[in-house]
Amino acid sequence: MSDFRIARSAGDQEDGIRQFDQIIGKSAALEAVLEKAERVAGTVSTVLILGETGTGKELIAKAIHNMSPRYDRPFVKVNCAAIPLDLLESELFGHERGAFTGAIAQKAGRFELADKGTIFLDEVGDIPLALQPKLLRVLQEQEFERLGSARTHYVDVRILAATHRNLEQMVELGEFRGDLYYRLNVFPVLLPPLRARCEDVPDLVNYFVDLYSRQIGNRVEHIPEETMWALRSYGWPGNVRELQNLIQRAVILSCDGVLPNPLPSNPLATATISKATALKDLDRAFILHTLEASGWLIGGPEGAAAKLGLKRTTLLYKMRKLGINRPNRSHGMDELVARFDSRQLSAEF
Repeated sequence: MSDFRIARSAGDQEDGIRQFDQIIGKSAALEAVLEKAERVAGTVSTVLILGETGTGKELIAKAIHNMSPRYDRPFVKVNCAAIPLDLLESELFGHERGAFTGAIAQKAGRFELADKGTIFLDEVGDIPLALQPKLLRVLQEQEFERLGSARTHYVDVRILAATHRNLEQMVELGEFRGDLYYRLNVFPVLLPPLRARCEDVPDLVNYFVDLYSRQIGNRVEHIPEETMWALRSYGWPGNVRELQNLIQRAVILSCDGVLPNPLPSNPLATATISKATALKDLDRAFILHTLEASGWLIGGPEGAAAKLGLKRTTLLYKMRKLGINRPNRSHGMDELVARFDSRQLSAEF
């Protein structure tokens, strides 16, 4: 795939071309995600976007909408974690006048506003158990009632959902309905953390430097090599959102057109440790999550290796180095992973 830093223009829409807007990078891990997004965009399937906070789940949701046949219809966003629990039902499904204290007028909910379009339920794992049956009904039947009304409303809405939480574990703990989880998890898309695609950091840095230079009016013309190296090597626990905020700060503080290093004190030492950890681990938790989401299938187009943008043998090598073992795996799997030690795979790196 080519550079994804391209906004979809009106002409592109007329030609039927769907571009990824504001998604920066060309790494194999990111390309694997974008290929999945392209594949599912033209369908009506529900998509569950998974990933750590700050990885760009909303951008992927908007890209799926933009590439879908509904691109010229409403794209309605709901942050389920930001709305008080006692108001969330009203926000999603609307209410009639007098339905509760303070309901002085009739109000349409987000599902009605998204009719014929797409609704994006961000942080869907924060929806309370008491409200989940009503959401399940919309997913299954595309119908609901406003608060305070017995009239059934019918909608045609494509649902995209996102969360940083482990919904499967929440189901086991009784914190999330299993039937709702399986309805949402029709087509999962797992976003890699920034530390798993560190080769995209320079493109992201350049993009945000250009963006904030224009917005703030403090032109940055040079990024020192050691600053870029430190940024690329940093662990980025806050992912792209953390990088964006630090670059904005650096642009504000820049003098003589040179970008200062915005990382914490002694950033080179921190970066060295982070780089060594990233190269050694490549995010053990992310690989585990991908393996579990793939049913521990390693090879093939739907296997974990393809989703991570890695060769099958490379993934087996990393599993061995990180001590990742399949629960209750067979003796055959033991032998398969054991064969791929560092001497046998050294030619691939």
